[in-house]
Amino acid sequence: MDLSGQLFPPERLAAAQRATADAGLAALLIPPGSDLRYLTGYHAHALERLTLLVLPAAGEPTLIVPRLERPAAEAAPAAATGIRIVDHVDGSDPYPMVVDALGGPGAGAVGLGDRMWAEQVLALRDALPGTTQRLAGGVLRELRLRKSPAEIAALRAAGAAIDAVHDRMAEWLRPGRTEAQVAADIAAAILDAGHATADFTIVAAGENGASPHHGTSDRAIGAGEPVVVDIGGTMPTGYCSDSTRCYVIGEPPAGYRDYYAVLHEAQRAAVNAVRPGVSAAAIDAVARELITDAGYGAAFLHRTGHGIGLDGHEDPYLVDGNDRALEPGMTFSIEPGIYLAGRHGARIEDIVVCTTDGADRLNHNPRELAEL
Repeated sequence: MDLSGQLFPPERLAAAQRATADAGLAALLIPPGSDLRYLTGYHAHALERLTLLVLPAAGEPTLIVPRLERPAAEAAPAAATGIRIVDHVDGSDPYPMVVDALGGPGAGAVGLGDRMWAEQVLALRDALPGTTQRLAGGVLRELRLRKSPAEIAALRAAGAAIDAVHDRMAEWLRPGRTEAQVAADIAAAILDAGHATADFTIVAAGENGASPHHGTSDRAIGAGEPVVVDIGGTMPTGYCSDSTRCYVIGEPPAGYRDYYAVLHEAQRAAVNAVRPGVSAAAIDAVARELITDAGYGAAFLHRTGHGIGLDGHEDPYLVDGNDRALEPGMTFSIEPGIYLAGRHGARIEDIVVCTTDGADRLNHNPRELAEL
């Protein structure tokens, strides 16, 4: 399914320009990263050579690229919209090009990409004296929060691809194999399932499962040990997958089934609570209350979920204090966890889309404890 023309529509730049003007900014200055890809479809490399989209509140956008990157920039969807592309050669100073694209040094206030390198921030400050620098994230965040039908289709394909990897877990999880060996098999399978990159493979056995972001190690997996497997990647479209399931080889430790059942119910209840108008914090509270009432509140160490799209973690975040109301098209994980230090842990994670009347799960593997 080729979604490229739908994922990066030309009207997106115009919407961003209107939002820039509404924010009182003269322009956005966007370096390589997910914001640049969102606006132009250009998946640029972050290099010491300057790549920068100059998106004025009104007027022609300009994409500044190193000369050796120009063919890639011209092949991106943005080139078809008539965006101006200019290049610079090695050894030249590219920052006067930024000034030119802004129409002079007195731009007023500009929004810089939230993750722009510090050396570029400082170089732009010197090139644009008297220009106020602000963050561009507040402008672009509102545009990226609600996914289009094409974006949801891309995330659905990502979900199906990572589900296919979880379906194969019995091939790799065996007593005596190390977490790292299993992770290597998983990473290869993530690519085989259609991802462009395998971004993370958490394989956490036994006591390592009590560390939410353990990663992997040379620890061998033992019989009867729970294993938390949290995996994800980026599809060729740029959209991400992320899903967690728990496995046990043989009979689990005493008490594990009990708190896993609590977790399973908490995840189910949180998904069922999703609907437009409900706050992100309220979804977190649904899962947290059930886990706390069962006596495991202190063992739930993190927020209930994070947004996902062109970034693996983006708005909205399902966390206490975030009163942002959910809206149709918002996509995010729901992943409560219980972690017992020195013993084991568990997490269940699905990506869901807020619809007009509830939630649509994009992951469909069984959520019951998988006994291999």
